[in-house]
Order: sequence, then structure tokens, then C-alpha cells
Amino acid sequence: MGRTSMTNDIAKGRAKQVEGQVRKDVGDATNDHSEQVKGVAKQVEGKVQEGIGKIKRKLE
Repeated sequence: MGRTSMTNDIAKGRAKQVEGQVRKDVGDATNDHSEQVKGVAKQVEGKVQEGIGKIKRKLE
């Protein structure tokens, strides 16, 4: 496992969390339940990806 892969997972995971928060906020502002759910799902996806990156770092 390369250090780049681990760093990419952490950075991409954090970016997905930000994207998810924005989508959720837009959904809240527009009262769009579908967008809220998509935002929360993207946040979870980002947290998982960031966690994978942190696990890779510990295994190195």
C-alpha cells in the first residue's frame, strides 16, 4: 500500500463529507427530502473512505 493511496482516501473522504453537508444544507433550505438524504449518504460515504485511509496509515 502506498502512502499516496492512504492520503488520497483521507482527502477524498473529507471532500465527500463536505459535498454531502452542502447537499444536505441545500435540501434543508429547499425542503427537498431527496436531496437531504443524498447529502447524508454522501457524508457517510466520505466518513467510510476517510476511515479506510486511516486504517491504511496504521497498517504501514
